[in-house]
Amino acid sequence: MGLFEKYLSVWVGLCILAGIGLGLVAPGAFEALAALEYANVNFAVAVLIWAMVWPMMIGVDFSAMRRVGERPKGLVITLAVNWLIKPFSMAVLGVVFFKYVFAGLIPPEDADGYLAGLILLGAAPCTAMVFVWSQLTKGDPNYTLVQVSVNDAVMVFAFAPLVALLLGVTDIAVPWETLILSVLLYVVIPLIAGVATRSLMMKRGGEPAVAAFTHRIKPLSVIGLLATVVLLFGFQSETILASPLVIALIAVPIIIQSYGIFAIAYAAAWAWKIPHKVAAPCALIGTSNFFELAVAVAISLFGLNSGAALATVVGVLVEVPVMLTLVAFANRTRNAFPVED
Repeated sequence: MGLFEKYLSVWVGLCILAGIGLGLVAPGAFEALAALEYANVNFAVAVLIWAMVWPMMIGVDFSAMRRVGERPKGLVITLAVNWLIKPFSMAVLGVVFFKYVFAGLIPPEDADGYLAGLILLGAAPCTAMVFVWSQLTKGDPNYTLVQVSVNDAVMVFAFAPLVALLLGVTDIAVPWETLILSVLLYVVIPLIAGVATRSLMMKRGGEPAVAAFTHRIKPLSVIGLLATVVLLFGFQSETILASPLVIALIAVPIIIQSYGIFAIAYAAAWAWKIPHKVAAPCALIGTSNFFELAVAVAISLFGLNSGAALATVVGVLVEVPVMLTLVAFANRTRNAFPVED
């Protein structure tokens, strides 16, 4: 794990402070950036999101899907947790906390926005950071690649219907056109660009060329993420200062969800006697979130200064320290799992 990944929560925290400060000092600049949009797509944010997502998509190798049948148990758990459990459990936690537990602390209209942001996080399982978590737990890199590739293929078709279903169930209006446009912009197009880039690099020098190119452009993802955080908190500066407790309130269901989902997937892998090098990544891929996608779609659907956008960014702040504790737990419990199939 590189310096930026290891201390991602620190950088995000500093960018939050910078965004709030800049939002108070130069509100006109943020208003001008907010005006740069068409069809609910903000151009400044779109560029930053593409900078985040494209390098990650280069790591997706759909040829790896030919190996799906080699170890089906881990993949079954990954898909079941990611698409049949996680989105729904996140929605339930959001309703419980924002409609009931925190009802007296948050205005109802703000609660709907935070709930929408949690739903977007829950419906976007991890794509890129799972390679880091897999490496830290000595996971099988080839199998992790299979998991990510299959997961991304499912995401193209399942993300929009799941989000629409869960937003509808929680009585939040669903702008279908914007939702589909967001999936095209932030999943399909970056995925196509990533696959095309990977294919070109493979022709030039195989996997080493892919790895070298990905390493060179990796800072784009970090810069895009941190710049997006600055923008979001710049737009939210007055709201946050008026109610600073909101960050902690949003973090509560996200943390509970993260540990709960890991427990379900890891326990299932242990019960099914899956080797640790598959079990650990299998559990971590569902626990982690594709927060870049969640942030982008939240902005497109609800706006830059929405509660939904704020909730997805809080997910970024929470994720790294939570995931590192789970990585440590997975490494300590390695001996409870079979070594090989």
